[in-house]
Amino acid sequence: MADKGFNEGRKVTFDEVSRETGIHRTTLTKVANQKGYNASTEIIDKLCNYFRVPVEKLVEHIPDRTD
Repeated sequence: MADKGFNEGRKVTFDEVSRETGIHRTTLTKVANQKGYNASTEIIDKLCNYFRVPVEKLVEHIPDRTD
């Protein structure tokens, strides 16, 4: 969101992303702030389309820790 806002010279809000993607605002907050939140592929696809980025710009694989 910060990159999009910077590139467009404005602030992008969860409300705007929710309105444009159809993703509930609560879900967006969880995706952004809850480490390990299990977002569906549908949500990831909608976010990729909205932000016009490939999936690797949105998600990162973090391997399980082996103790």
